[in-house]
Amino acid sequence: MTSFVPINAEAPIIVSGRRKHAYDYDELIGCGHGGLFGPGNAQLPLPPMLMFDRILKIDDVGGKHNRGEIIAELDIKPELWFFQCHFERDPVMPGCLGLDAMWQLIGFFLAWKGGLGRGRALGGSEIQFTGQVTPDRRKVTYRIDLKRIVQRALVMGLADATMEVDGEQIYAGSNLRVGLFTEM
Repeated sequence: MTSFVPINAEAPIIVSGRRKHAYDYDELIGCGHGGLFGPGNAQLPLPPMLMFDRILKIDDVGGKHNRGEIIAELDIKPELWFFQCHFERDPVMPGCLGLDAMWQLIGFFLAWKGGLGRGRALGGSEIQFTGQVTPDRRKVTYRIDLKRIVQRALVMGLADATMEVDGEQIYAGSNLRVGLFTEM
């Protein structure tokens, strides 16, 4: 097992000692308010756009490429906002929200590693949807496998990701990219 090497040893998350390997809902909300990674750095979106309820595991080793992994979950409830409008009498979670959750998690990983700046999705090379999330389902699980972190003018993460509903894989994304920008 390799030892942790931060992207920036002076990053607020590293200095504060709040770098953990799991985060609950209240901690994710705190991140959305800018309290986890420091002013001007990565934030998660707040509800209703926050697309997971907890991070079960975040580690800088492991995953398919042994470069780091994140596992997060979203509890499915019939009253979730998107079921009310997408679509009437045919409620389904929009696929773009699952994809956005994957990007959210990659950005979180970069900041958790000590990367500074505001996170922005930069794309991906292939996205597949083979199923859907409906109100009768119980749980979505996201699995993010980091492939590479590039540190140049910006910090960029490259990852493969999957989304499962009740244990069945229904989304896959390859070469998903997120950057942290210090100047916007």
